[in-house]
Amino acid sequence: MQSKYRSVSATSKSSRASVENEIAHLRDLDLGGLRARWQSVFQRPAPPHVPRHLLCAVLSFRLQADRFGDLDHETRKVLDRTSINESGSAMAERLESLDRKRIDLTPGTVLVREWDQKSHRVMVLANGFAWNGQSYDSLTKIAFAITGTKWNGPRFFGLRDKPTKPRPEASP
Repeated sequence: MQSKYRSVSATSKSSRASVENEIAHLRDLDLGGLRARWQSVFQRPAPPHVPRHLLCAVLSFRLQADRFGDLDHETRKVLDRTSINESGSAMAERLESLDRKRIDLTPGTVLVREWDQKSHRVMVLANGFAWNGQSYDSLTKIAFAITGTKWNGPRFFGLRDKPTKPRPEASP
């Protein structure tokens, strides 16, 4: 079975050093040199309006992605759906949402939550959760059983941050 993680070996260390050397070389190139390198990497001329520091950044990213792997499919989908007019905060929210979806709970993980001065332990199963000798298909149902009120289960067990409320500005 192949692991999705690469082991750190002498080969990967030398590969990392090689990429670092290539990036250091890019930083030493003038605008013409970076444009020539862009042409050889992307097989097309560099956009004329892109400044030197961005050419260097994109080429550095491409070197690393080619050597160590590119963005995963889900991240690419998020970025592809992004509008050019979208604000930075909207993009940050979209990426946070993606990160929340990535919380993988492996079977055997135990979640602990204190409620009403009592510690509650929930075991993650392959197809649900176990609490108090019963199986549940969602953390939300367990949170309801514990509190008697509606809760977002992942938030109740600390797997999602509470949204921050904007602070009222002090008046002069």
